[in-house]
Amino acid sequence: MYLGNQPALSYTSFAKQDFTTSATTSYVLNYPVTNENEIALFINFVRQEPTTAYTASGTSLTLTSATSASDDMYAIFLGKAVQTVNPPAGSVGTSQLADGAVTSAKMFSGFANGITMADQWRLTADTNTGTDADVTTNWERVDSTGWSGIGTGLTESSGIFSFPQTGIYLINFTADFLSDVDGRIIMQLALTTDNSTYTDVADAEAGNRGTSTIYTMSSNQFIFYVTNITTHKFKFTTSSFAGSTTLVGNTTLNKTFFSVIRLGDT
Repeated sequence: MYLGNQPALSYTSFAKQDFTTSATTSYVLNYPVTNENEIALFINFVRQEPTTAYTASGTSLTLTSATSASDDMYAIFLGKAVQTVNPPAGSVGTSQLADGAVTSAKMFSGFANGITMADQWRLTADTNTGTDADVTTNWERVDSTGWSGIGTGLTESSGIFSFPQTGIYLINFTADFLSDVDGRIIMQLALTTDNSTYTDVADAEAGNRGTSTIYTMSSNQFIFYVTNITTHKFKFTTSSFAGSTTLVGNTTLNKTFFSVIRLGDT
């Protein structure tokens, strides 16, 4: 039976003191003791007998025989167990967590620096008019007034984009289309995980049926789990169906563009 809070006895450790030895019999303890029985003294990894090999009182430790500079000596304070309510690292499992104890605030408290990478690119000129092909040219990193990325951005080679580091990335893209009569076009996001075979994972589609030319925009997004920056890349392609449809670009405005944000670690 306890009055007040129950003592935290589940996790206790004994204080240890390492000594720098020399040719002497007198040493100073980090913590005061009543007598020599409150510490376990080891010299060259052999436990010494209290009273016979040493005495202690307050912070004074006196040896029967002097040590040498080459001796290894340390003491364990048996009368000073340091208590803590924090469990040892790696000792807490799922069953020890109370329902509702892990809040969103606690889950994301470790992300002190927030998002570590954000980048944005755009198409600078009209391209892929009425063609089924990769979008290989006219890409630039956005440089409009007020724009800024975060961290090391993507690298691009002939329309293929590579990541600066592994992680979980959000790819959000928007396509601006110019369609003539009966024009229809799709812009696809295609990924590779082996640096060879690409798979379409998202598309933005627009079209125009039986009227004059028209501009339309479409967007989509995908979360890419990048575990290897050498093999995991992406590109964009177009597919055109009937009529003539163009992927619209601009050097100062985001017409056809995409953003990539690193959400977290793999």
